[in-house]
Amino acid sequence: MRAHVLAATLTAVLSVAGCASMQPQPAAPTATVASAGADDNLNAVLWVQRSAEYRANTISLYRAAAARLDTALANPDWDALAPSERAQAAPLAGLPPAVIVDIDETVLDNSPYQARLVAGGGEYDDDSWAAWVEERKAEPVPGVLEFARAAHAAGVTILYLSNRAQHLQQATLDNLRAVGLPVKDDSVFLGLGMQVEDCEQRGSEKLCRRRLAGRQYRVLMQFGDQLGDFVEVATNTPQARAGLLDAHQAWFGERWWMLANPTYGSWEPALFDNAWRQPRDERRRHKRDSLNLAN
Repeated sequence: MRAHVLAATLTAVLSVAGCASMQPQPAAPTATVASAGADDNLNAVLWVQRSAEYRANTISLYRAAAARLDTALANPDWDALAPSERAQAAPLAGLPPAVIVDIDETVLDNSPYQARLVAGGGEYDDDSWAAWVEERKAEPVPGVLEFARAAHAAGVTILYLSNRAQHLQQATLDNLRAVGLPVKDDSVFLGLGMQVEDCEQRGSEKLCRRRLAGRQYRVLMQFGDQLGDFVEVATNTPQARAGLLDAHQAWFGERWWMLANPTYGSWEPALFDNAWRQPRDERRRHKRDSLNLAN
């Protein structure tokens, strides 16, 4: 506290003397934030929470998707599932239309949870995440309500395909309904742990649940913030991920819609061999080694 008082006094003296710096003076940090060290995620979380650019980005994306909705509905062959993922599904003819959306950072903004980790110097864990979900406080991502309501009015079902665990279903559906997102019934929540007949679940991959959606609906579009929200990522390396993007990039901005999420994602562990158990400093070293310095 003494340093804060001294800084405030010095600033006041310089101001009176007409010598105050043209640079804005930083506010005194709170006790919670002051106790935490530097965090790799600070700028990313602040960008999501405070920048007009983030809101412009998500609004633009959902507005562009809404403009293509009528085209997708009118074309009976329009399908947003990768051909390999609809191989075991029913034919498209006669299936009702739906769109698949991821939940976290795609339709619900969980940046307050990330902000708490930054402020407290912590890292993600299942218990703190479940506690946040149970609070039911996530707000809608800018632009999603307008798109979802337009889709609902056109008779399109919104399917929430998420890696939130099945035991968080009720809290999640409560949150979705509270912010005004359409929820047809409990069946539209396709959470982690759901068993799908004739499909073997592999880790947190969403392949089986997408196939289930394809058996019941004609999927017009998919929305997500990670590559695995659209297609199976069998090998999580930067090279394999780049190959998947190259193979499917024609669908982005047409049938697949990627939300920007700089705060977390499977791209990050791909940089350090998916070894999350490494100390934070070791993970940081791998990330620094991955920087492109244009040498």
